[in-house]
Amino acid sequence: MEPEVGNEGGAGTSLLIGLCAGLFGGLVGLGGGVVMIPLMVGLLKLRQKEAHGTSLVALVFTGIVGAATYAAKGKVDVVAAALLAATATLTARLGARYAHVLPEWKLKRSFGAFLLVIAVLLIARPWLAGPPEPAPLAIKAVVLLSTGVFTGFLSGMMGVGGGSIMVPAMVLLAGFPQVLAQGSSLLAMVPAGAVGAHTHWQLGNVVKRLLPGLVPGILLGTFVGSSLAVRLPELALRVVFAAVLVWTGSKYIRAPRPPVA
Repeated sequence: MEPEVGNEGGAGTSLLIGLCAGLFGGLVGLGGGVVMIPLMVGLLKLRQKEAHGTSLVALVFTGIVGAATYAAKGKVDVVAAALLAATATLTARLGARYAHVLPEWKLKRSFGAFLLVIAVLLIARPWLAGPPEPAPLAIKAVVLLSTGVFTGFLSGMMGVGGGSIMVPAMVLLAGFPQVLAQGSSLLAMVPAGAVGAHTHWQLGNVVKRLLPGLVPGILLGTFVGSSLAVRLPELALRVVFAAVLVWTGSKYIRAPRPPVA
């Protein structure tokens, strides 16, 4: 049975949420889930796990478009994406199931901690440089398979694409160029995200009526945000968005524990 959404949960609100998530994500190069989830919880009054499941379904569609865009420019390593996806698809289901059984307050605190980590990575991005020489093939394979294990679980649990963790790991540990890592991670997270999204769907954590607004909204917002990003000061954008993430994360991480009956 599909979860109930308040009267304010119409197509117009979900479209605006998708637009905001895509716009901010496109401006700073992050997936829209870190914006979409707090807005769905705050404005549409979804439970935390419902927001995670609904976000992940929407992000699968944006991942397909994003991966195709990078692939058209030759910025996708298919072998690397396959190695990432090989383990990520195995753990994404586990992450989704873990989010489903986790108490609401614990899931909120976990999401808050995740937002704080993303804020740090966002500020540190210009100083994240990989090794001077590409890693040997065996090392790359180990890094990619290990990264897939972690990010697949994280994606299923947090309702995000996982690229914010996957890309730094690929750059720092395996010596991938930044753009190639971004394109490859997008492709890898399509099957992994689909597995996590399907699991959330089976568990009843997807509010289907919001998807017709969220999906086109985030696609349009990402296009607009990416187009504006080249014209705006990158450092200022990253600092402002990191501050928003810190503020939001600090609220989530203080989610109250329900009183013991």
